[in-house]
Amino acid sequence: MTTHTRTTQLEMKIKLSTLWIVVLFNITFRDFHEFLRSGYLEELLVMTSNGAQVSQGVLLASAVVLQIPIGMIFLTQILNARVSRWVNIIGAIIMIVGTIAANLTPDLDDAFFFTIACAAMCTIIWYAWRWSDA
Repeated sequence: MTTHTRTTQLEMKIKLSTLWIVVLFNITFRDFHEFLRSGYLEELLVMTSNGAQVSQGVLLASAVVLQIPIGMIFLTQILNARVSRWVNIIGAIIMIVGTIAANLTPDLDDAFFFTIACAAMCTIIWYAWRWSDA
């Protein structure tokens, strides 16, 4: 592997990890932003969201999904290019599907945050798809 190839591989890892950080920040700040919504704290106290009961299973599932961008920041750095490429693509697809499924009727700020997150995840897929492990 030449110095140029190693530098190119490192640059791609940095780009992908940075995009996962963008996804994570958008998800996190969207959640923080919800505290400003009228009635949100009351919903938290009675374990509901938009009128639906929030179970421990739902909380666990959301925690597991949130681990995808957290884990991808690290995994992108340590996995070899071939494996990292596919893990990034699969992780981004899962996150896009989950983001859309969890927000079928978003308000304006939710739509804004998730549009940015989905754009970052589509960019992750695009970069990973074009990533050569040569």
